[in-house]
Amino acid sequence: MLSVGDAEAIILNLVQPLDDQRDIEVVDLLAAASRILAVPVTSPLDFPHWDNSAMDGYAVRYEDVQDSSAEQPAILEIVEEIPAGYQPKSTIQPGQAARIFTGAVMPAGADTVVMQEKTRQEENRVFILDTPKPQEFVRHKASFYQAGTQLLPAGIKLNAPEIAVLAAAQCQQLSVYRRPRVAIFSTGDELVSVDKLLQPGQIVDSNQYAIAALVKESGAEPLILGIVKDDPVALEKVITHAVVIADIVLSSGGVSVGDYDYVDKILESLRAKIHIRAVQIKPGKPLTVATLPSPDAINRVCTHSPLYFGLPGNPGAVLVTFWRFVLPAIKKLSGITEAWEPVFLKVRSHDELRSDGKNETYLWGKLHLIDGIYEFHKAGGSHSSGNLINLAQTNALAVLPMGKTLISPQEEVQVLQLFNG
Repeated sequence: MLSVGDAEAIILNLVQPLDDQRDIEVVDLLAAASRILAVPVTSPLDFPHWDNSAMDGYAVRYEDVQDSSAEQPAILEIVEEIPAGYQPKSTIQPGQAARIFTGAVMPAGADTVVMQEKTRQEENRVFILDTPKPQEFVRHKASFYQAGTQLLPAGIKLNAPEIAVLAAAQCQQLSVYRRPRVAIFSTGDELVSVDKLLQPGQIVDSNQYAIAALVKESGAEPLILGIVKDDPVALEKVITHAVVIADIVLSSGGVSVGDYDYVDKILESLRAKIHIRAVQIKPGKPLTVATLPSPDAINRVCTHSPLYFGLPGNPGAVLVTFWRFVLPAIKKLSGITEAWEPVFLKVRSHDELRSDGKNETYLWGKLHLIDGIYEFHKAGGSHSSGNLINLAQTNALAVLPMGKTLISPQEEVQVLQLFNG
């Protein structure tokens, strides 16, 4: 049985990021939010576009004001007022100044801005009451970015700051990687959809909905294939279809050692290479990871050979194994060049945390900021992999390494951060 670290390494080594030209699509700027940039961006514009003022005040020649003080102020003639968006008409001569506002273009001849709080104006004269620093409050052309150099690299996620930069650079369209396609189905004779009346022994298939939500949150496209009964023929048909349409296939259930667990056998019959059959993790030990032969390129929708994850059937185990193994794989596949690894934090535990020490154990709960220090609060109730209820409103998983049976209150614990909130 593999350790969690070994399993993670195997999975991430199997994932090849999107890099084919067929994986790139052009979208409008507003549609690019949360997408992965596929081609580096340059701009023909300098930032700032011109020398401009970083403050409301007066544009002056430094040599005219270098000895100013409240007792002996420099007195300058105001020859122009320059609001933002206005092209200056004057060249500042010795003994002159221009009233200027934040963001406005610096007039020729001026090299420094004196903030208005250190001045006094009387009619068309300004009294400089303090000596500024040379070139103070002047933002120089191209000091932030020089035209023609790389503005943003490929392989980054386009969040609000990046979208703002691209808008300022007048990038109307962008080349981004397509969203990874993830096929999802659940297995089990006992499963029914949310719209069915429950009969004795039946349970609602919550896994499919949870996985679809997680896939969407990851930026990928979920392809819902429904519930498949514990029938080898039906399972083989769905798997065969899934590997044609998806980059990643996720099934839940059917990967343990019971009489009705057929997934591994079907994968072997399809000539799949099974890399992982079980991991020393709780919950989530029965985890199958396999690669399948690439289908006929003519019929294949995706450019990559599919990666198959057979997740456990219990809902707690499904979520934990997705967060720990599947999410990093989707992120790496998406073309992002960094920040696809799980994010672990060392925090203080509010509660006593226990494990049998036989596996790397994950307990769900919530991070709270207490006096500036993050503290992990374990969710109440049972931490059975079959208990879905107390997973709601959690945002972190506390990790107890193998061999660690107890973490006491106020002791440091490593947590896997799931998302903000």
